[in-house]
Amino acid sequence: MADTDDLDLRSLNDEDLVQQMHDDLYDGLKEEVEEGVHILLERGWEPYRILTEALVEGMRIVGIDFRDGILFVPEVLMAANSMKGGMNILRPLLAETNAPKVGKMVIGTVKGDIHDIGKNLVSMMMEGAGFEVVDLGINNPLENYLAALEEHKPDILGMSALLTTTMPYMKVVIEGMKEQGLRDDYIVLVGGAPLNEAFAEAIGADAYCRDAAVTVDTAKDFMQRRHNSLASASA
Repeated sequence: MADTDDLDLRSLNDEDLVQQMHDDLYDGLKEEVEEGVHILLERGWEPYRILTEALVEGMRIVGIDFRDGILFVPEVLMAANSMKGGMNILRPLLAETNAPKVGKMVIGTVKGDIHDIGKNLVSMMMEGAGFEVVDLGINNPLENYLAALEEHKPDILGMSALLTTTMPYMKVVIEGMKEQGLRDDYIVLVGGAPLNEAFAEAIGADAYCRDAAVTVDTAKDFMQRRHNSLASASA
């Protein structure tokens, strides 16, 4: 990877600049990523093109290496923070142009649990993959989830827990959704260290996601299935 200390990003052509942004994002170099975004905007790139080709593609590479054990949580958090810097520049511009979103997710750590590193990582990587993310934070009772579903109308509800004592609360939320007649309206993904696929199935979740990279892949898969079923229904 190039040494950005001696590199003038403005001297690069568009293709090389995008590649350099992938490298800078991988290395967690937030200021360099932000500078790259500004340069591409000055060169007339559409915000959505910058998002997909420079930022999302860069985080896709990070996600693969995280999944394969080449990168670890601290490095991915740095990469995600760099991605966030670029997103902060693009977000208002994307809103103006009504850029397409892959989908929308509400996510939060369940009641009684104050752990948020894994959730934060999922939030950042989901946003990096083109999802709109509403992060409810930690220690969320059923009422918080139901209110967020009502307000934001997401495609996906994500719940996180790190404690064996708090993970059963995920079932409380799903049962509450059933009582309100809402369960079938949303894709429910759950994650956290003590969970597994059997637990997710037992509580009625749609899927267990073991890490942030898997969450992105799983969410995209469910969204594709939803689009396909809607297309079939309208055909």
